[in-house]
Amino acid sequence: MADRRYTKTHEWVTVDGKHATIGITDFAQSQLGDVVFLELPSAGRKLASRETFGVIESVKAASDLYAPVAGRIAEVNEKLASKPELINSDPYGEGWILKLELSGDLPSDLLDEAEYKKVTEASAS
Repeated sequence: MADRRYTKTHEWVTVDGKHATIGITDFAQSQLGDVVFLELPSAGRKLASRETFGVIESVKAASDLYAPVAGRIAEVNEKLASKPELINSDPYGEGWILKLELSGDLPSDLLDEAEYKKVTEASAS
């Protein structure tokens, strides 16, 4: 499995060749609470790195979702339409949000697990 990288806005990405899988982190889902709805784009749309691609709504708040990498949306997790709670129960597995075909290199500001942990510890204090 590819290394998981993180953004300061609490998205994660794993890359396998020219394909990337994107979701939100366990920290993000725990801060949001029970996810009740996602507004997601259609497959085929091109995203720039850091572009807003959707909204995640929970019982507590609604938050924008940002693309950690640039690419064309190859697949949207259709299960989330009827089971948005997958993001809460399995944010790194069944709760993935998008799959992209990458265009370009990974941004240099993506965080590794240790760096992301520092961000969440700072947020929690």
